[in-house]
Amino acid sequence: MTETQTPVIEIRDLHKAYGELEVLKGVDLVAPRGHVVSLIGSSGSGKSTLLRCANLLEDSQQGEILFEGEPIKWRGSGHGRHPADPEQVTRIRTNLSMVFQQFNLWSHMTILQNVMEAPVTVLGRDKAEVEQSARAYLDKVGIGDKADAWPAQLSGGQQQRAAIARALCMEPKALLFDEPTSALDPELEQEVVKVIKDLATEGRTMILVTHDMRLAGDVSDHVVFLHLGKVEEQGPPGDILVRPGTERLQQFLSATVAA
Repeated sequence: MTETQTPVIEIRDLHKAYGELEVLKGVDLVAPRGHVVSLIGSSGSGKSTLLRCANLLEDSQQGEILFEGEPIKWRGSGHGRHPADPEQVTRIRTNLSMVFQQFNLWSHMTILQNVMEAPVTVLGRDKAEVEQSARAYLDKVGIGDKADAWPAQLSGGQQQRAAIARALCMEPKALLFDEPTSALDPELEQEVVKVIKDLATEGRTMILVTHDMRLAGDVSDHVVFLHLGKVEEQGPPGDILVRPGTERLQQFLSATVAA
């Protein structure tokens, strides 16, 4: 398998529980290079947990996680299982930039400083070079004129676009979005949707947890429907979202349209 064919992220038979509550019950997921994979499902289906496990923000109890074909090394088993190599975790996390539902910008830093912070302090890149990249990414998401503003001075949509610029400035191999528009009102939501669509058009590798079926349909190469911690159905958006094969997905899509 060539580098082009090797998925950026691959998850096999992943299990995750919080105490007695089993949230993921043997999930498989593949995010090929240059593809957008959307995770859909009702609240509590395990979407965000799966994303956090992929980024090693949560420890899973069973299963494999591979980044560009490289398996995560584990120590222990069950609830005592943890990554065995901290350097491997750091290296992989710096190549997987996550954009959260709540923008998580540092309030004591300007927008430009927020975008520059991780590449300078975590990656050790040259500050002048990073500033140039940061300004370019702020321009890319349409808020280049807000570089010197404070987060509190920006709308929610602008803050989320700043968070996307911050993720891009790490030059990641993949972008992970956890409900990036759910905290926004419809008008501001469209600002962020446009940025995500533009990124998809560029062929960036993305995993997107979303409640927005129109967005999932527009940007995805592959849609995964999670139900009660398992993959209920998956496939191209034209099949999954238009011709659902299971009654549960039909019910979910009907409820989403009704809402």
